[in-house]
Amino acid sequence: MTTATNGQTQQRPLNVAIVVGSTRPGRHATAVAQWVHGLAARRGDASFEIVDIADYALPHLDEPVPPLAGQYTRAHTFAWAAKVRSFDAYVFVVPEYNHSAPGALKNAIDFLFAEWNDKSAGFVTYGAEGGMRAAEHLRLVLGELKVADVRSHVPLFLPTDFRDYTEFTPRADREPAVDTMLDELLAWGGALRTLRERVPEPVAAAEGGR
Repeated sequence: MTTATNGQTQQRPLNVAIVVGSTRPGRHATAVAQWVHGLAARRGDASFEIVDIADYALPHLDEPVPPLAGQYTRAHTFAWAAKVRSFDAYVFVVPEYNHSAPGALKNAIDFLFAEWNDKSAGFVTYGAEGGMRAAEHLRLVLGELKVADVRSHVPLFLPTDFRDYTEFTPRADREPAVDTMLDELLAWGGALRTLRERVPEPVAAAEGGR
């Protein structure tokens, strides 16, 4: 979307979701997402919002038609699609569970297709080894959805960034890493703006039809 001011065309700032990628009780992801949001909000070059997948109470994928068709039938899918569609880029805050990302996040991603297309993504991960493998698995998944993942990502380590493995206390040198990741995220999000077409509202499938 563009606006005209004094004969000059201006583009609206990018909208960025900071996605809380775990639904586990006692998760650290909310504290990490709030930290990222606080750092991002100081920049003033984009709009940032925390999006918690737990708020959407998505069941295991229950749409009868593959999301590539965009023919959604469930109220929770429409709500999730509307939220995801409203962003230009995503920062995924993700713990590593058993060498991968949480199943709840994979499920939330799998509900949609077009809403993710031609956007950019960055990662803030955490775990005993920084959540590296969770990020690598997500890169493969998001590539299939035409999401451009940026090279720089922010790994957080349980032994050094969490006091007694429970309280989130990030090292000071993590902040520049967040800024570097966001620089790349916004650059790619802006570059892909020309590829993003207005995504049509998903079509509700006829009752009983498939």
